[in-house]
Amino acid sequence: MVTAGTLARARAGDEQAFRELTDPYRGELLAHCYQILGSVADAEDMLQETLLAAWRGLTGFEGRSSVRAWLHRIAVNGCLNALRDRSRRPREVPMMAEPPQPTRMADPVWVEPYPDVLLDGLPDAAPGPEARYDTKEAVELAFVTALQHLPPGQRAVLVLRDVLGYPAAEAAVMLEATEASVKGALQRARAALQARLPAGRDRAPAPGSPRERHLAGRFAAAVEAGDIDAVLTLLTGDAWLTMPPLPVWFQGRAAIATWLSTWIFTPGRQRRLLPTRANGSPAFGLYLREAGADVYQLIGLVVLGVEGEQIGSLVGFLDLSSLSPFALPPTLPHMH
Repeated sequence: MVTAGTLARARAGDEQAFRELTDPYRGELLAHCYQILGSVADAEDMLQETLLAAWRGLTGFEGRSSVRAWLHRIAVNGCLNALRDRSRRPREVPMMAEPPQPTRMADPVWVEPYPDVLLDGLPDAAPGPEARYDTKEAVELAFVTALQHLPPGQRAVLVLRDVLGYPAAEAAVMLEATEASVKGALQRARAALQARLPAGRDRAPAPGSPRERHLAGRFAAAVEAGDIDAVLTLLTGDAWLTMPPLPVWFQGRAAIATWLSTWIFTPGRQRRLLPTRANGSPAFGLYLREAGADVYQLIGLVVLGVEGEQIGSLVGFLDLSSLSPFALPPTLPHMH
């Protein structure tokens, strides 16, 4: 609870008082920025910019809104400015050398994995009475990836309304827009999001549950043993494999088997998986050792999308710079 005394001390330059005002919201601010920007590194930069702007602008905070709403207002506008700047500097999409024939080509999506450790301390309950997504749903890879396809304004409105639970009138004030325009943008964003989210998915088991751990353990054992057939039996019939931002999609067991045999299960190559968690799902650091090498080299992160008793998606992240928040060692020793 913000007291007048804490606010007065912060305005007078007391950094400890400022932390008392802002620390309770750091976690959800970081997640908020990640949902809009799709990048942990960019979200961390935006969190620091938000706190710096709040520190500098504290004398102008009159308490007409909550501290939480005031901070989210700074963050969402900072994210929109960052997206405008990003659009002026088009990124070059990396390509794989001679990939197997994909099931389809899609628009490149710039999204990075989010370590579950950054979710510690976030409220599990919906943060506002009008929120449609809980904390876990709002960081799932399918959700965050679908968000990246929305225009920035719609992305911001949907996060403010359906993730953070702010009423339309308050979201309009934050975005310096009319309530009618916010409602229209939200309607379009919801329709576009639903069109991109997987339909009819079986509910995933609870994070860290015995059922989830058992499935992840079977996947790791099959990959390390080089048993493609065992991997395929764990997948749903319409499972898909993607590697953002690469525009190639592989769907179905046959297409995924071709990719695995071409890139991961090649003769003489050995694999190790190091368990972690990303975006509310089981994940593994993927390490490969070529014949004769003394160590396994980290080549990426794979996130499992669990559906019921099977795996509905494999999302691979091959840009090692995006994996620094996971603190995965760059190499693992080979035990002779």
